[in-house]
Amino acid sequence: MSLANNRRLKHLCIAVASVVYCAGAWAASELDDSAQAKAKLSVVRARIADLANRLGDELEKRDALHARLREAELVITAKRRRLDALRAAEAAAERRRSELRMEQGRDQNALQAERTALTEQVRAAYMIGRQEELKLLLKQSNPASLGRTLAYYGYFARERSDKIDTIQTQMMRLQQLAAQIDQETLQLKTLEIEGNHEVAALERARADRAAALAALTKQVASGNQELANLKREEQAVESLVADLARMMQDFPVDATLSFDRMRGKLPWPVQGSVTAHYQQQHASGVRWNGEMIEAARGAKVRAPYFGRVVYADWLQGLGLLLIIGHSGGYMTLYGHAEVLYKSVGDWVAPGDVIAALSDAAGAAPQLYFEIREGRKTVDPKVWLKTNP
Repeated sequence: MSLANNRRLKHLCIAVASVVYCAGAWAASELDDSAQAKAKLSVVRARIADLANRLGDELEKRDALHARLREAELVITAKRRRLDALRAAEAAAERRRSELRMEQGRDQNALQAERTALTEQVRAAYMIGRQEELKLLLKQSNPASLGRTLAYYGYFARERSDKIDTIQTQMMRLQQLAAQIDQETLQLKTLEIEGNHEVAALERARADRAAALAALTKQVASGNQELANLKREEQAVESLVADLARMMQDFPVDATLSFDRMRGKLPWPVQGSVTAHYQQQHASGVRWNGEMIEAARGAKVRAPYFGRVVYADWLQGLGLLLIIGHSGGYMTLYGHAEVLYKSVGDWVAPGDVIAALSDAAGAAPQLYFEIREGRKTVDPKVWLKTNP
C-alpha cells in the first residue's frame, strides 16, 4: 500500500473514531449519568421547581387574570398528555386484538385440517368394521405378514389418538383466544369511554382558557396597558433566563456535543411560515427576541439538537414554555405550546418530540422560538437552515 493511501486510511480511521466517540459520549450521558452528576442534577431540579413555583405564586398575587390563564393552560397540557396516553393504549389494544384474531384464524384452519384427517381415518376404520384388529388376526396366514399388519394397525391407532389429543388441545387454545379477544374488546370500550371523558374535559379547559384570554384582551384595550403588559412579559422572560443561566453552571450537560458548530445547520423546530421575525417591532414598539412560526394544528415540536431540558412550565407572555440547555451556555426556547412532553432534566436528541401545538379548530397555532447565548438573544436565522 502506498504512503498516500496509508495517510488517507489513517485520516478515515480518525474521522470514524471521532464520530463513534461523539455518539458514545452522548449515549453515556443519556443512559448513565455519574453519581456526582445525578446529585448535582437533583439539586438544580429542585431549584428550578422552586423558581417555577415562586413565579406562579407571584403571578397569583399580582395578576388574577394571568393566573387564571396559567391554570387553564396547565390543565389543558395535563388533559392532552392523558388523552395521548389513552389513544396510545387504545391503539396497542387494537393491535393485540387483531393479532389474537389472526392467531385464532390460523388455529381454526389447523383444527379443521386435523378434523378432516381424523374423519378420513375414522371412515377407513368403519369400512373395516368393528373389532378390526381381531379380524386382521384371523385373516392372516403368513406370520411375517401378520407382524407387519399389527405394527401398521398400531401405528394408525396411535395416530388417531394423537389427532384426537391435538384437536382437544386446539379447541382449548381457541377458547382461550376467544376469552382474550373478549377481554381486549372490553378494554377497548373502557379506553374509548375514558378518552371521550378526557376530550370533554379538554374542551372545557379550552373554554376556560378562551374566557381568560377574552378577559385579558378587554383589560388591555388601551395601548398604554398593552405596552405595560409587553414590558412586564419581556421582563419575566429576561428574569427567568438570567436565573437559568446561573443554574446551568451546575447543570450537567455534554460538552462534547458542541452547539456552537451548528450555525446555519439547525433544523427548524416545526414546519410552517414565519409571521414575526427577530427584532421586528410589535405595534407597541417592543421588539421580538425570536421568531413566531405559524404551523398546522396539532403540529409536533421537535428538538433541533442535543441538549437537556432546563425549564418546562408556564410563563407569562409565552404560555407553556420549554427551554433546552445546550453545551457552551446556549439555550433554545419554545413558547405557546399546548402540551409539553419533556420534563426538567430530560435528555433530548435531534428530532425528539418535545411539545405539540393546539389541535383545536380555529386559527392556526403559532410557536415562539428563540435562541440565547447565555443571557444574550441571537438571531435564529443565523443558526437555522434556510426554510422552516
